[in-house]
Amino acid sequence: MIAHMTDWIEHFRAAACGLAVAHVWRGHGSALLVELGALTSTTRRDGSPGEPQGEIGLMIEWSWRIEDGRSIVCGSWSDEDLWPPTFAHLLGRTVQNLSMFGRLQEVVLSLAGDLHVASFMTAEGDPAWTLFDRRGPRPVAVGSRSGVIAVER
Repeated sequence: MIAHMTDWIEHFRAAACGLAVAHVWRGHGSALLVELGALTSTTRRDGSPGEPQGEIGLMIEWSWRIEDGRSIVCGSWSDEDLWPPTFAHLLGRTVQNLSMFGRLQEVVLSLAGDLHVASFMTAEGDPAWTLFDRRGPRPVAVGSRSGVIAVER
Protein backbone atom coordinates (compact mmCIF):
# COMPACT_ATOMS: atom_id res chain seq x y z
CA MET A 1 0.00 0.00 0.00
CA ILE A 2 1.30 3.44 -0.92
CA ALA A 3 1.44 5.57 2.20
CA HIS A 4 2.20 9.14 1.19
CA MET A 5 0.49 11.68 -1.04
CA THR A 6 3.63 12.17 -3.17
CA ASP A 7 3.84 8.40 -3.69
CA TRP A 8 0.33 8.35 -5.17
CA ILE A 9 1.10 11.29 -7.43
CA GLU A 10 4.28 9.60 -8.66
CA HIS A 11 2.42 6.29 -9.09
CA PHE A 12 -0.09 7.88 -11.48
CA ARG A 13 2.53 10.03 -13.23
CA ALA A 14 4.65 6.97 -13.97
CA ALA A 15 1.60 4.95 -15.07
CA ALA A 16 0.20 7.67 -17.37
CA CYS A 17 3.33 9.06 -19.03
CA GLY A 18 3.79 7.62 -22.50
CA LEU A 19 0.22 6.33 -22.81
CA ALA A 20 -1.99 7.69 -25.57
CA VAL A 21 -5.44 9.19 -25.08
CA ALA A 22 -7.67 6.38 -26.36
CA HIS A 23 -11.15 7.67 -25.56
CA VAL A 24 -12.67 10.92 -24.27
CA TRP A 25 -16.29 11.07 -23.26
CA ARG A 26 -18.88 13.05 -21.42
CA GLY A 27 -20.39 11.52 -18.32
CA HIS A 28 -23.40 12.83 -16.42
CA GLY A 29 -23.83 16.61 -16.70
CA SER A 30 -20.49 18.15 -17.58
CA ALA A 31 -18.32 15.29 -16.27
CA LEU A 32 -15.26 14.73 -18.46
CA LEU A 33 -13.62 11.30 -18.69
CA VAL A 34 -10.25 10.75 -20.37
CA GLU A 35 -9.23 7.12 -20.92
CA LEU A 36 -5.55 6.30 -21.49
CA GLY A 37 -3.87 3.21 -22.94
CA ALA A 38 -5.53 -0.04 -23.99
CA LEU A 39 -9.32 0.02 -23.80
CA THR A 40 -11.56 -2.59 -22.23
CA SER A 41 -15.23 -2.79 -23.15
CA THR A 42 -17.84 -2.41 -20.43
CA THR A 43 -21.49 -3.35 -20.04
CA ARG A 44 -24.14 -1.28 -18.29
CA ARG A 45 -26.45 -2.80 -15.68
CA ASP A 46 -29.21 -3.06 -18.29
CA GLY A 47 -26.93 -5.16 -20.53
CA SER A 48 -26.26 -2.47 -23.12
CA PRO A 49 -22.67 -1.53 -24.08
CA GLY A 50 -21.02 1.05 -21.85
CA GLU A 51 -18.15 3.41 -22.51
CA PRO A 52 -14.78 1.65 -22.83
CA GLN A 53 -12.32 2.10 -19.98
CA GLY A 54 -8.59 2.70 -20.32
CA GLU A 55 -5.76 1.26 -18.28
CA ILE A 56 -5.53 4.66 -16.60
CA GLY A 57 -8.48 7.04 -16.39
CA LEU A 58 -9.10 10.61 -15.33
CA MET A 59 -12.57 11.78 -14.36
CA ILE A 60 -13.29 15.42 -13.63
CA GLU A 61 -16.85 15.75 -12.46
CA TRP A 62 -17.08 19.46 -13.17
CA SER A 63 -15.08 22.64 -13.36
CA TRP A 64 -12.53 21.49 -15.91
CA ARG A 65 -10.82 23.13 -18.84
CA ILE A 66 -8.77 22.12 -21.86
CA GLU A 67 -5.91 24.48 -22.69
CA ASP A 68 -3.55 24.85 -25.62
CA GLY A 69 -0.27 26.73 -25.42
CA ARG A 70 -1.91 30.15 -25.41
CA SER A 71 -5.53 29.94 -24.32
CA ILE A 72 -8.42 27.96 -22.86
CA VAL A 73 -9.90 26.00 -25.77
CA CYS A 74 -13.06 25.01 -23.89
CA GLY A 75 -14.26 24.07 -20.45
CA SER A 76 -17.15 22.79 -18.42
CA TRP A 77 -18.90 26.16 -18.74
CA SER A 78 -18.27 26.55 -22.49
CA ASP A 79 -20.82 26.12 -25.24
CA GLU A 80 -21.27 22.35 -25.40
CA ASP A 81 -20.91 22.46 -29.21
CA LEU A 82 -17.17 23.05 -28.61
CA TRP A 83 -16.75 19.83 -26.62
CA PRO A 84 -16.91 17.06 -29.30
CA PRO A 85 -14.33 18.58 -31.68
CA THR A 86 -12.04 19.44 -28.77
CA PHE A 87 -12.36 15.94 -27.31
CA ALA A 88 -11.57 14.48 -30.75
CA HIS A 89 -8.45 16.66 -30.93
CA LEU A 90 -7.12 14.95 -27.77
CA LEU A 91 -7.38 11.42 -29.20
CA GLY A 92 -4.05 9.76 -29.90
CA ARG A 93 -2.06 12.40 -28.02
CA THR A 94 0.63 10.97 -25.76
CA VAL A 95 0.72 11.88 -22.09
CA GLN A 96 3.81 14.00 -21.37
CA ASN A 97 3.12 14.61 -17.68
CA LEU A 98 0.55 14.29 -14.95
CA SER A 99 0.96 16.84 -12.19
CA MET A 100 -0.82 18.55 -9.34
CA PHE A 101 -1.17 22.23 -8.55
CA GLY A 102 -2.75 24.39 -5.89
CA ARG A 103 -2.99 24.22 -2.15
CA LEU A 104 -6.05 21.97 -2.52
CA GLN A 105 -4.68 19.57 -5.12
CA GLU A 106 -5.99 19.96 -8.66
CA VAL A 107 -4.80 17.75 -11.52
CA VAL A 108 -3.28 18.60 -14.91
CA LEU A 109 -2.84 16.05 -17.67
CA SER A 110 -0.26 17.43 -20.14
CA LEU A 111 -0.37 15.97 -23.65
CA ALA A 112 1.84 16.10 -26.73
CA GLY A 113 1.13 19.15 -28.86
CA ASP A 114 1.01 21.52 -25.87
CA LEU A 115 -2.51 20.49 -24.82
CA HIS A 116 -3.53 20.30 -21.17
CA VAL A 117 -6.61 18.97 -19.38
CA ALA A 118 -7.01 20.59 -15.96
CA SER A 119 -9.43 20.35 -13.09
CA PHE A 120 -10.32 23.68 -11.51
CA MET A 121 -13.04 23.48 -8.87
CA THR A 122 -14.91 26.75 -8.32
CA ALA A 123 -17.43 25.69 -5.65
CA GLU A 124 -17.22 24.77 -1.97
CA GLY A 125 -15.91 21.37 -0.93
CA ASP A 126 -13.16 19.30 -2.48
CA PRO A 127 -11.77 19.34 -6.01
CA ALA A 128 -13.95 16.95 -8.01
CA TRP A 129 -11.51 14.68 -9.85
CA THR A 130 -10.54 11.03 -9.61
CA LEU A 131 -7.67 9.06 -11.15
CA PHE A 132 -8.19 5.35 -11.87
CA ASP A 133 -5.53 2.66 -12.31
CA ARG A 134 -7.25 -0.40 -13.75
CA ARG A 135 -4.13 -2.35 -14.72
CA GLY A 136 -4.11 -4.84 -11.88
CA PRO A 137 -6.57 -7.30 -10.40
CA ARG A 138 -7.66 -4.68 -7.85
CA PRO A 139 -8.30 -1.29 -9.46
CA VAL A 140 -7.13 1.77 -7.51
CA ALA A 141 -8.84 5.17 -7.48
CA VAL A 142 -7.50 8.31 -5.83
CA GLY A 143 -8.78 11.86 -5.48
CA SER A 144 -8.26 15.03 -3.48
CA ARG A 145 -10.09 14.93 -0.14
CA SER A 146 -9.70 17.47 2.65
CA GLY A 147 -6.45 18.77 1.19
CA VAL A 148 -4.69 15.44 0.64
CA ILE A 149 -4.52 12.77 -2.05
CA ALA A 150 -6.62 9.88 -0.73
CA VAL A 151 -7.60 6.41 -1.88
CA GLU A 152 -11.25 6.23 -2.91
CA ARG A 153 -13.22 3.37 -1.40
